[in-house]
Amino acid sequence: MRVVLLGAPGAGKGTQAAQLSQAFNIAQISTGDMLRQRVETGTEIGHRIRVLIDAGELVSDELIIDLIHERVREPDCIDG
Repeated sequence: MRVVLLGAPGAGKGTQAAQLSQAFNIAQISTGDMLRQRVETGTEIGHRIRVLIDAGELVSDELIIDLIHERVREPDCIDG
């Protein structure tokens, strides 16, 4: 199953994603969460992301796709 939730900040995407994740026993993947986690690590990539976000710029599609590829390889994503 592939579900993509789109909407403005505060629209309830995270709430719905958590409920779907629990109901269907599938992983919840949030690009925002992934970016925040990288920033918290203090690594070079985390620093680059922080600079972009603080400047109000978008993180490149290439970087987001790389983060998603890494994430879907984690054990909790095996079933979806």
